[in-house]
Amino acid sequence: MWFRNLTLFRFSSAIAKSLKSLESDLDKKRLRPCGPIELATRGFVSPYGRGETPLVHRVGKFALLTIGGEDKLLPSSVINDELAGRLQKIAEKTGKRIGARERKRLKEEVLTDLLPRAFIRLSKRNAYLDMENGWLVVDTASRKAAEDTVSQLREALGSFPATPVMAEEAPRTLMTDWLSSGKLPAGLRLGDECELRDPVEAGAVVRCRRQELETDEVREHLKSGKQVFQLALVFDERLSFTLGEDLVVRKLRFLDQIQDELGDNAKENAIAELDAVLALMTLELLRLFAKMEEWFGLPRPTERK
Repeated sequence: MWFRNLTLFRFSSAIAKSLKSLESDLDKKRLRPCGPIELATRGFVSPYGRGETPLVHRVGKFALLTIGGEDKLLPSSVINDELAGRLQKIAEKTGKRIGARERKRLKEEVLTDLLPRAFIRLSKRNAYLDMENGWLVVDTASRKAAEDTVSQLREALGSFPATPVMAEEAPRTLMTDWLSSGKLPAGLRLGDECELRDPVEAGAVVRCRRQELETDEVREHLKSGKQVFQLALVFDERLSFTLGEDLVVRKLRFLDQIQDELGDNAKENAIAELDAVLALMTLELLRLFAKMEEWFGLPRPTERK
């Protein structure tokens, strides 16, 4: 259950106080199976697994939840082959060319006929709420998927004005300075990859992977005006990740020291393990977020519901 990517949102303390009925609110948006002619459905599932009932797992001030999805798999090639066959039969029967309106009607008919027989792909995405500090943390690097999570919460709760994190200090500028000067905040060191871009539109892009970053080659790129758009970092020798100029955390790894602290006792059963992982993970990330607030300035919203 360790999160691998982090897209961050913030919400006010007033909103946190309004989440007392979170479990019952999410129950109204529990994932239901796809209907015969539906392409997809979204809703909440239990963090313990699809067949379980509870929709929220709480550890202290943290609440873990899971967005589930069902998507019909219907390749366009299958649709087009079926459509072509029907068009050919009509053409042979009538001897007339099929117009655009009729083609559209036939395609909708093909979809209606094929959807009930399509395979279904199940998916899930974890997120957690930090009620005390106002963080919504979604385990994805996709902005679209993260926004979908927020939308699902808004539908279930009626209102949930969480906003993407907004930095007061430009991350791109700050990370470029870290890399060019080699002077990073205490507890932070460079990893082994970065992405440098010329900030002008359609400018040059340089990607370094598995490479020492404090080299003359990298410095020359910075001197030519390129800026850091992604930078691999290690925090307190406990977390490694790549931080983007959009403040999305990618390729997050919890290093050996944290894994050792988890121990074997937490693995007695699934719920005990989930408890232990969530407690350890959220506390480590809370330390990281506090430092990110310090480095970039990430104010918590103050508007009231």
